[in-house]
Amino acid sequence: MEILSEKKTKFLEMMANQLRQDVVEVLLGAGSGHSASPLGTADIFSAFYFHILNHNPKKPNWPDRDRFILSCGHYCPVQYVAMSAAGYFPSEELKTLRKINTRLQGHPHRIALPGIEATSGPLGDGLPQAVGMALAARMDKKKHRIYCLMSDGEHNAGIVWEALMFAGKNKLSNLTVILDRNNIQIDGFTEEVMPLESLREKYESFNWHVLDIDGHNIEAIVDAANEAKAIYEKPTAIICHTIPGKGVSFMERDFVWHGIPPNKEQAKKALHELRTLGGKIKSEHE
Repeated sequence: MEILSEKKTKFLEMMANQLRQDVVEVLLGAGSGHSASPLGTADIFSAFYFHILNHNPKKPNWPDRDRFILSCGHYCPVQYVAMSAAGYFPSEELKTLRKINTRLQGHPHRIALPGIEATSGPLGDGLPQAVGMALAARMDKKKHRIYCLMSDGEHNAGIVWEALMFAGKNKLSNLTVILDRNNIQIDGFTEEVMPLESLREKYESFNWHVLDIDGHNIEAIVDAANEAKAIYEKPTAIICHTIPGKGVSFMERDFVWHGIPPNKEQAKKALHELRTLGGKIKSEHE
């Protein structure tokens, strides 16, 4: 991973804003899909696909690549736009999101699209797959890392805790969980639906190294990923505190936007806000 310079930080912040705009546009075109969480994690996807990950979009099956597992498959609009921007497939294909026979399904399909490491749909299933990959990499004496992005709400699933126990017990230090702590799920706020706190203490009790960061701070995301590489005796969880619907005022912190797309007028307003914000980000660095 290259040093995060001021110039690269600016690029990643601008890219995150562009990813948010692309998410709004592809959801409008699809007429279905999830808005809040993809917008909330754009900074994370920008940091990983354009700085942290050791990968090659032109050779998506390169054996020594880092693996990025999207456990919460409904976040996929932001993964698709990030992958397209990184060069995995042409941007024109984004218009096919959720269409019949598309490679861009409503939840990622590993066989359909090169660069997708795991098929995800049932919440909680991504972490067990990531744990298996991490164990296999260690057995094969491989140096690539396994990253698994998870939602906070999917921690309601028991299979998550089985995987956490296994990873902690086996000291899978090549595994990093990126936990999107946005505090919402489809039925409301997580602490009202099924309280999760204290997530940090729970992970630590399963022998995980835990970091709490601002999930919209590019430098904090990169620093946390670097620290995870320096931990040799246990896996790492990066709890990223994010705002669902980030960048779009009428979506922010509103769980109603968990699983619906914007209509034409809403998309127009959202894009105006994001483009205005993009101009402010650019001017701050000039």
